[in-house]
Amino acid sequence: MESPVGVRLLGRGSDRDASLGDTLRQRGWQVHSDHLFESSGACCCHEHVAENEVGLVVLDTLSSDELRRLEASMIKSRCPWIGLVDEEGLADGDKRRLIISLCLGYVTYPVDADRLDGLLWSATDQVRLQRWESESQQQAAAEAFVDSGEYEMVGTTPAMWQLFKTIRKIAAVDASVCIHGESGTGKELTAQALHERSPRAAGPFHAINCGALPENLIQSELFGHEKGAFTGAGQRKIGRIEAADGGTLFLDEIGDLPLELQVNLLRFLETRRIQRIGGLSEISVDVRILAATHVDLAKAVDDGRFREDLYHRLNVLQITVPALREHPEDIEILARFFFKRFASDKPAYLKGFSRESLALMRQYPWPGNVRELINRVRRAMVMCEGRLIQPDDLGIERRRIHRHVLTLDQARERAERDSLLAALARNKYRIHPAADELGVSRVTMYRLLNKHGIPRTPGGAAADDPAQL
Repeated sequence: MESPVGVRLLGRGSDRDASLGDTLRQRGWQVHSDHLFESSGACCCHEHVAENEVGLVVLDTLSSDELRRLEASMIKSRCPWIGLVDEEGLADGDKRRLIISLCLGYVTYPVDADRLDGLLWSATDQVRLQRWESESQQQAAAEAFVDSGEYEMVGTTPAMWQLFKTIRKIAAVDASVCIHGESGTGKELTAQALHERSPRAAGPFHAINCGALPENLIQSELFGHEKGAFTGAGQRKIGRIEAADGGTLFLDEIGDLPLELQVNLLRFLETRRIQRIGGLSEISVDVRILAATHVDLAKAVDDGRFREDLYHRLNVLQITVPALREHPEDIEILARFFFKRFASDKPAYLKGFSRESLALMRQYPWPGNVRELINRVRRAMVMCEGRLIQPDDLGIERRRIHRHVLTLDQARERAERDSLLAALARNKYRIHPAADELGVSRVTMYRLLNKHGIPRTPGGAAADDPAQL
């Protein structure tokens, strides 16, 4: 019977390893052998073994230093492992601990082929469950969306799937988060996604733009005031921090917060207590702080424009929302998505985009990111007088395109990345066939994937079925 997954045998390349590989092949397993350590001495077992494979690792010949490097590498791998060790090796405490913590089981020499066969089938069941769980999570992410009232977070590229994955991880941790990204990338949507996927989802979500309020009003907006606290304070006002009790407060453009108010915010983060302007008592508030900025806060700290202690309090966890030019493959998907979203704004005869307008959008650098894309699509839907949106309807000046012509190196990088993605898609994200198709070694394939930030498992939906968070 042919196994549903491959088996990667990692050892020293000894005759004993070769004999074991032959035995497994006779039993119907697809065995691939690799040297456990590269010529440089580095252990790369997590790079050699794909997520749809089971790993067999030979432990008995390893020194203590090699065992430590192997353990660090195995931790990075998500595949199930089975250890191969002799009886003397089991007497080594380090080997025993590695088997207990990182392996589904082990076999000793001389190898009992039936026992190993059973362990391999158990491991393949584990691979199957992991694959189903991964597909289930991706489907859940594709069906989920942010009910923002303006637009959802949509994307099918590795950059966006990495963002979705990071949001799901960080949402469960009740710590401050600093969201970085250019204007218009969707930092507030990211904050809303974090809130809605957190244990605080049933609580309130409040957002305040620290750069949009006059300095004399920010303290009152954040902390509130008592009646008569200052001229014009005719009644008590609850501040945004207090109003978000039990939920999440999103501080947009935190880098614009005046230095004197940074002290008050720092004190709240340290004590979780506030005092309204003109008030005498302190009020305990349970709220999670999410902050966003388009400026480099670390540089602002160096320049003396932002308090270092507050920076470290806010920057416990970080998320970077990619600029639209960093995932241009999503531009057409986003444009079609928003076309459907705002279909009620368009005349009945308007059916979509012309090829020329789509090509123009792919070439445009989108300095305003997704927000600018939405505005231009909606403008085109109103202004277009034909059946298909044309370049002129988008209001993009073509002369601005030429300022952002790709250099030769950039064009090569983009072509290389596109070729990798296409080969992976044709081979259903199986690394080895994709590498063979491209005419490169597996090691080179892994290096290129890391270089371009491409995950080794499929992370997106089809182009006509955009993933949403």
